[in-house]
Amino acid sequence: MGVAKDLKKQAETAERAAIRTADEFAANQMKTLAEALRAQAEVVKRNKKKKKDELHRKG
Repeated sequence: MGVAKDLKKQAETAERAAIRTADEFAANQMKTLAEALRAQAEVVKRNKKKKKDELHRKG
C-alpha cells in the first residue's frame, strides 16, 4: 500500500475510535487526529503527482 492510502486508513480508524470513546475530550482529539491524517495524505498525494509531472516534462 502507498503512504497516502495508509494515512487515510489510519484516519478512518481514528474516527471509529472517536465514535466509540465516551470521553468527549478524547473523542475530539481523535477527530482532530483523523483530520490531520487526511490532510497529510493529501499533501503526500499532491507531492507525488507534482514529482511525477516534473519527471515527464524533463524526459
